[in-house]
Amino acid sequence: MRISRLFTPVLLILMVMGATGCSPEIRTDRDTLFQTSTISALMKGVYDGSMAVGQLRPYGDFGLGTFQALNGEMLELDGIFYRANLDGSITVVPDDTITPFAVVTFLDNDKVIAVNKQMDLNQLQSYIDGQLASQNLFYAVKIEGKFSYMKTRSVPEQVKPYPPLTEAVKNQQVTESHDIEGTVIGFRCPPYVDGVNVPGYHCHFIDKARKVGGHVLDLQTADVKITIDDTANFVMELPGTQGFYKVNLGTGAPAGLQQVEQGK
Repeated sequence: MRISRLFTPVLLILMVMGATGCSPEIRTDRDTLFQTSTISALMKGVYDGSMAVGQLRPYGDFGLGTFQALNGEMLELDGIFYRANLDGSITVVPDDTITPFAVVTFLDNDKVIAVNKQMDLNQLQSYIDGQLASQNLFYAVKIEGKFSYMKTRSVPEQVKPYPPLTEAVKNQQVTESHDIEGTVIGFRCPPYVDGVNVPGYHCHFIDKARKVGGHVLDLQTADVKITIDDTANFVMELPGTQGFYKVNLGTGAPAGLQQVEQGK
Protein backbone atom coordinates (compact mmCIF):
# COMPACT_ATOMS: atom_id res chain seq x y z
CA MET A 1 0.00 0.00 0.00
CA ARG A 2 1.28 3.44 -0.87
CA ILE A 3 1.95 5.78 2.02
CA SER A 4 -0.58 8.30 0.66
CA ARG A 5 -3.31 5.72 1.39
CA LEU A 6 -2.07 4.80 4.83
CA PHE A 7 -4.94 6.36 6.72
CA THR A 8 -7.72 5.41 4.34
CA PRO A 9 -10.76 4.60 6.53
CA VAL A 10 -11.20 0.90 7.20
CA LEU A 11 -13.88 -0.60 4.98
CA LEU A 12 -16.04 -3.11 6.84
CA ILE A 13 -18.43 -5.19 4.74
CA LEU A 14 -20.48 -7.99 6.28
CA MET A 15 -21.72 -10.43 3.67
CA VAL A 16 -24.04 -13.22 4.87
CA MET A 17 -24.19 -16.23 2.60
CA GLY A 18 -27.61 -17.50 1.61
CA ALA A 19 -29.00 -20.88 2.47
CA THR A 20 -27.81 -22.17 -0.89
CA GLY A 21 -24.21 -21.66 0.20
CA CYS A 22 -23.56 -19.45 -2.84
CA SER A 23 -21.26 -16.58 -1.97
CA PRO A 24 -22.02 -13.16 -3.47
CA GLU A 25 -19.29 -11.47 -5.47
CA ILE A 26 -17.06 -9.39 -3.24
CA ARG A 27 -14.77 -6.79 -4.77
CA THR A 28 -11.40 -6.58 -3.02
CA ASP A 29 -7.90 -5.40 -3.82
CA ARG A 30 -4.44 -6.32 -2.57
CA ASP A 31 -4.82 -4.06 0.47
CA THR A 32 -7.79 -6.03 1.79
CA LEU A 33 -7.88 -8.54 4.61
CA PHE A 34 -10.61 -11.09 3.86
CA GLN A 35 -12.12 -13.13 6.67
CA THR A 36 -14.74 -15.84 6.93
CA SER A 37 -16.77 -16.06 10.18
CA THR A 38 -15.75 -14.52 13.51
CA ILE A 39 -13.46 -15.50 16.36
CA SER A 40 -16.43 -15.31 18.75
CA ALA A 41 -18.23 -17.99 16.75
CA LEU A 42 -15.15 -20.21 16.86
CA MET A 43 -14.82 -19.65 20.61
CA LYS A 44 -18.46 -20.75 21.03
CA GLY A 45 -17.85 -24.01 19.16
CA VAL A 46 -19.10 -23.12 15.68
CA TYR A 47 -16.72 -25.47 13.88
CA ASP A 48 -18.86 -26.12 10.79
CA GLY A 49 -18.13 -23.79 7.89
CA SER A 50 -19.64 -23.11 4.47
CA MET A 51 -16.56 -21.92 2.57
CA ALA A 52 -13.94 -24.13 0.92
CA VAL A 53 -10.29 -23.14 0.84
CA GLY A 54 -10.46 -22.99 -2.95
CA GLN A 55 -12.96 -20.14 -2.56
CA LEU A 56 -10.40 -18.22 -0.51
CA ARG A 57 -7.82 -18.13 -3.31
CA PRO A 58 -9.25 -15.03 -5.07
CA TYR A 59 -8.81 -13.11 -1.82
CA GLY A 60 -5.24 -13.91 -0.84
CA ASP A 61 -2.04 -15.94 -1.09
CA PHE A 62 -1.12 -15.60 2.60
CA GLY A 63 -3.27 -16.60 5.54
CA LEU A 64 -4.24 -18.74 8.48
CA GLY A 65 -7.27 -20.32 10.12
CA THR A 66 -8.61 -23.78 10.89
CA PHE A 67 -10.65 -26.54 9.24
CA GLN A 68 -14.03 -28.21 9.55
CA ALA A 69 -14.55 -29.66 13.05
CA LEU A 70 -11.37 -27.86 14.18
CA ASN A 71 -9.32 -30.51 12.37
CA GLY A 72 -5.85 -28.94 12.43
CA GLU A 73 -4.33 -25.49 11.95
CA MET A 74 -4.55 -23.80 8.55
CA LEU A 75 -1.58 -22.11 6.89
CA GLU A 76 -1.56 -20.47 3.47
CA LEU A 77 1.83 -19.55 2.07
CA ASP A 78 2.51 -18.54 -1.55
CA GLY A 79 -1.04 -19.54 -2.43
CA ILE A 80 -0.75 -23.12 -1.14
CA PHE A 81 -2.99 -24.27 1.73
CA TYR A 82 -1.46 -26.54 4.36
CA ARG A 83 -2.81 -28.35 7.40
CA ALA A 84 -0.77 -28.66 10.59
CA ASN A 85 -2.01 -31.99 11.91
CA LEU A 86 -2.34 -32.94 15.57
CA ASP A 87 1.21 -34.31 15.68
CA GLY A 88 2.60 -31.14 14.09
CA SER A 89 3.14 -32.74 10.68
CA ILE A 90 2.22 -30.78 7.55
CA THR A 91 0.02 -31.86 4.65
CA VAL A 92 -1.30 -29.98 1.61
CA VAL A 93 -5.11 -29.75 1.60
CA PRO A 94 -7.36 -29.99 -1.48
CA ASP A 95 -9.46 -27.03 -2.59
CA ASP A 96 -12.74 -28.59 -1.41
CA THR A 97 -11.60 -28.65 2.25
CA ILE A 98 -14.06 -26.64 4.35
CA THR A 99 -13.05 -23.94 6.81
CA PRO A 100 -15.14 -22.45 9.64
CA PHE A 101 -12.69 -19.57 10.18
CA ALA A 102 -9.91 -18.14 8.04
CA VAL A 103 -8.11 -14.87 7.33
CA VAL A 104 -6.25 -14.23 4.05
CA THR A 105 -4.71 -11.38 2.06
CA PHE A 106 -2.25 -10.79 -0.76
CA LEU A 107 1.08 -10.13 0.93
CA ASP A 108 2.95 -7.02 -0.22
CA ASN A 109 6.32 -5.84 1.05
CA ASP A 110 5.38 -2.45 2.50
CA LYS A 111 8.23 -2.68 5.03
CA VAL A 112 11.03 -5.23 5.39
CA ILE A 113 13.28 -5.43 8.46
CA ALA A 114 16.25 -7.73 9.13
CA VAL A 115 16.61 -8.90 12.75
CA ASN A 116 19.63 -10.96 13.80
CA LYS A 117 19.18 -11.02 17.56
CA GLN A 118 17.29 -13.26 19.94
CA MET A 119 13.76 -12.29 20.89
CA ASP A 120 10.94 -14.37 22.32
CA LEU A 121 7.40 -14.06 21.01
CA ASN A 122 6.36 -11.21 23.30
CA GLN A 123 9.55 -9.26 22.62
CA LEU A 124 9.16 -9.79 18.88
CA GLN A 125 5.59 -8.56 18.90
CA SER A 126 6.55 -5.47 20.89
CA TYR A 127 9.38 -4.81 18.45
CA ILE A 128 7.05 -5.06 15.46
CA ASP A 129 4.54 -2.77 17.18
CA GLY A 130 7.27 -0.14 17.28
CA GLN A 131 7.64 -0.39 13.49
CA LEU A 132 3.98 0.23 12.68
CA ALA A 133 2.73 3.53 11.34
CA SER A 134 -0.59 3.17 13.20
CA GLN A 135 -2.07 0.88 15.82
CA ASN A 136 -5.48 1.19 14.15
CA LEU A 137 -4.90 -0.66 10.87
CA PHE A 138 -4.76 -4.34 10.01
CA TYR A 139 -1.34 -5.84 9.23
CA ALA A 140 -0.14 -9.03 7.63
CA VAL A 141 3.24 -10.02 9.06
CA LYS A 142 5.61 -12.62 7.61
CA ILE A 143 8.68 -13.60 9.65
CA GLU A 144 11.02 -15.91 7.79
CA GLY A 145 14.47 -17.23 8.55
CA LYS A 146 16.22 -19.06 11.38
CA PHE A 147 14.69 -19.64 14.79
CA SER A 148 16.63 -21.08 17.71
CA TYR A 149 13.34 -22.30 19.22
CA MET A 150 9.78 -22.79 18.03
CA LYS A 151 6.82 -24.00 20.09
CA THR A 152 3.60 -24.76 18.20
CA ARG A 153 0.34 -26.56 18.82
CA SER A 154 -2.52 -28.20 17.00
CA VAL A 155 -5.90 -29.35 18.26
CA PRO A 156 -7.64 -32.70 17.63
CA GLU A 157 -10.68 -32.97 15.37
CA GLN A 158 -13.85 -32.42 17.40
CA VAL A 159 -17.10 -34.41 17.42
CA LYS A 160 -20.61 -33.10 17.94
CA PRO A 161 -21.93 -31.66 20.14
CA TYR A 162 -18.89 -29.42 19.74
CA PRO A 163 -17.30 -28.08 22.94
CA PRO A 164 -16.25 -24.43 23.22
CA LEU A 165 -12.71 -23.67 22.11
CA THR A 166 -11.51 -23.25 25.68
CA GLU A 167 -12.33 -26.94 26.23
CA ALA A 168 -11.08 -28.15 22.86
CA VAL A 169 -7.58 -26.72 23.37
CA LYS A 170 -7.17 -28.67 26.60
CA ASN A 171 -6.40 -31.65 24.34
CA GLN A 172 -3.92 -29.75 22.20
CA GLN A 173 -0.64 -31.39 21.25
CA VAL A 174 2.50 -29.26 21.50
CA THR A 175 5.51 -29.59 19.20
CA GLU A 176 8.86 -28.04 20.15
CA SER A 177 11.68 -27.55 17.65
CA HIS A 178 15.22 -26.18 17.98
CA ASP A 179 17.43 -24.54 15.34
CA ILE A 180 14.74 -24.58 12.68
CA GLU A 181 14.20 -22.55 9.52
CA GLY A 182 10.77 -21.53 8.38
CA THR A 183 8.07 -18.90 8.15
CA VAL A 184 5.71 -17.37 10.68
CA ILE A 185 2.41 -16.39 9.07
CA GLY A 186 0.82 -13.69 11.18
CA PHE A 187 -1.80 -10.99 11.39
CA ARG A 188 -2.02 -8.07 13.75
CA CYS A 189 -5.53 -6.72 14.27
CA PRO A 190 -6.45 -3.47 16.04
CA PRO A 191 -8.06 -3.48 19.52
CA TYR A 192 -11.52 -2.55 18.26
CA VAL A 193 -12.04 -5.94 16.55
CA ASP A 194 -12.99 -7.62 19.84
CA GLY A 195 -15.29 -10.51 19.01
CA VAL A 196 -14.59 -10.31 15.27
CA ASN A 197 -10.93 -11.33 15.21
CA VAL A 198 -8.05 -11.59 17.67
CA PRO A 199 -6.94 -8.16 18.90
CA GLY A 200 -3.16 -8.11 18.59
CA TYR A 201 -1.21 -10.94 17.01
CA HIS A 202 -2.32 -14.34 15.73
CA CYS A 203 0.52 -16.43 14.27
CA HIS A 204 1.07 -19.84 12.71
CA PHE A 205 4.39 -21.43 11.68
CA ILE A 206 5.54 -23.73 8.89
CA ASP A 207 9.12 -24.92 8.51
CA LYS A 208 11.18 -24.53 5.33
CA ALA A 209 10.84 -28.23 4.46
CA ARG A 210 7.03 -28.03 4.88
CA LYS A 211 7.10 -30.87 7.38
CA VAL A 212 6.24 -29.33 10.75
CA GLY A 213 4.15 -26.42 12.00
CA GLY A 214 1.11 -25.17 13.88
CA HIS A 215 -0.24 -22.30 15.97
CA VAL A 216 2.68 -20.39 17.50
CA LEU A 217 2.83 -20.45 21.31
CA ASP A 218 6.40 -19.18 21.68
CA LEU A 219 9.63 -18.78 19.76
CA GLN A 220 13.17 -17.45 19.84
CA THR A 221 14.46 -15.62 16.80
CA ALA A 222 18.02 -16.10 15.55
CA ASP A 223 18.30 -14.46 12.12
CA VAL A 224 15.02 -13.46 10.50
CA LYS A 225 13.49 -11.07 7.97
CA ILE A 226 10.20 -9.41 8.90
CA THR A 227 7.82 -8.34 6.14
CA ILE A 228 5.02 -5.99 7.17
CA ASP A 229 2.02 -5.37 4.92
CA ASP A 230 -0.22 -2.42 5.89
CA THR A 231 -3.80 -3.41 5.13
CA ALA A 232 -6.40 -0.64 5.17
CA ASN A 233 -9.50 -2.60 4.12
CA PHE A 234 -11.35 -5.38 5.92
CA VAL A 235 -14.04 -7.61 4.40
CA MET A 236 -15.84 -10.34 6.32
CA GLU A 237 -18.21 -12.99 4.98
CA LEU A 238 -20.41 -14.78 7.49
CA PRO A 239 -21.07 -18.53 7.18
CA GLY A 240 -24.47 -19.77 6.06
CA THR A 241 -24.75 -22.55 8.65
CA GLN A 242 -27.37 -23.27 11.29
CA GLY A 243 -24.63 -23.32 13.90
CA PHE A 244 -23.71 -19.74 13.13
CA TYR A 245 -27.32 -18.57 12.75
CA LYS A 246 -28.36 -19.91 16.17
CA VAL A 247 -25.31 -19.25 18.38
CA ASN A 248 -25.48 -16.38 20.89
CA LEU A 249 -22.31 -14.43 20.15
CA GLY A 250 -22.90 -11.62 22.64
CA THR A 251 -20.75 -8.51 22.34
CA GLY A 252 -17.07 -7.75 22.70
CA ALA A 253 -14.18 -10.12 23.27
CA PRO A 254 -15.16 -13.72 24.07
CA ALA A 255 -14.07 -14.97 27.48
CA GLY A 256 -10.88 -17.03 27.43
CA LEU A 257 -9.58 -15.79 24.07
CA GLN A 258 -6.12 -14.85 25.31
CA GLN A 259 -5.78 -18.16 27.15
CA VAL A 260 -6.66 -20.01 23.95
CA GLU A 261 -4.17 -17.99 21.91
CA GLN A 262 -1.42 -18.65 24.45
CA GLY A 263 -2.29 -22.35 24.73
CA LYS A 264 -3.18 -22.25 28.42
